[in-house]
Amino acid sequence: MTAHVIVADDHPLFRSALVQAVQSVLQNAILQAANFNEVTTHLENHPDIELVLLDLNMPGNNGLTGLTSILNAFPGVSVIVVSAQEDPHTVRRAMDFGASGFIPKSSPIEVLSEAVEIVLEGGNWLPENISLQLQDMEGDESLAFAEKLKLLTPHQFSVLKLLADGLLNKQIAYELNVQETTIKQHVSAVLKKLEVNNRTQAGIIFKQAMGNEAQA
Repeated sequence: MTAHVIVADDHPLFRSALVQAVQSVLQNAILQAANFNEVTTHLENHPDIELVLLDLNMPGNNGLTGLTSILNAFPGVSVIVVSAQEDPHTVRRAMDFGASGFIPKSSPIEVLSEAVEIVLEGGNWLPENISLQLQDMEGDESLAFAEKLKLLTPHQFSVLKLLADGLLNKQIAYELNVQETTIKQHVSAVLKKLEVNNRTQAGIIFKQAMGNEAQA
């Protein structure tokens, strides 16, 4: 099997274990990243990337923000979330927001390899015990919000992230190097697509959905 993969984790030893697991399935070179900025740089420079193994709490990746950012800007890329957090609610949110799999960091290399192979073949992968727990969970609001997020363009998504960080329109315009009137248009579109009344509400809902508040 051949594919182009990024292994993203800030811990060198665990990153090496992930690389070893991927190499047992694939024959080509694997790109590595120690922070989220490196992930996005790789994705921008290598349009043939098919899969990202993403550490949920690596530097620059707050909660599920990194996952949703990748899927919004690079919709053809699959993402497997890798995390020491194994609680059902975290897993459920990750899958609701588009992850193709969730690998607990306690998993042996054989399990990591199995997950990579299944996802590259077009499937989704979860540990059996977690999958059974999710079946017992009631419907989650995150799924409805995830569907609304998919309506945002990449520019609108970027505006939402900065809006959630508390930036004003002028500051967002500076960060994105566009006119303030353009930002006003994006904010209006974001509020309409998310079905919220104001920017504060949009920011709060986004941060709660991403799980950022728990890590603040």
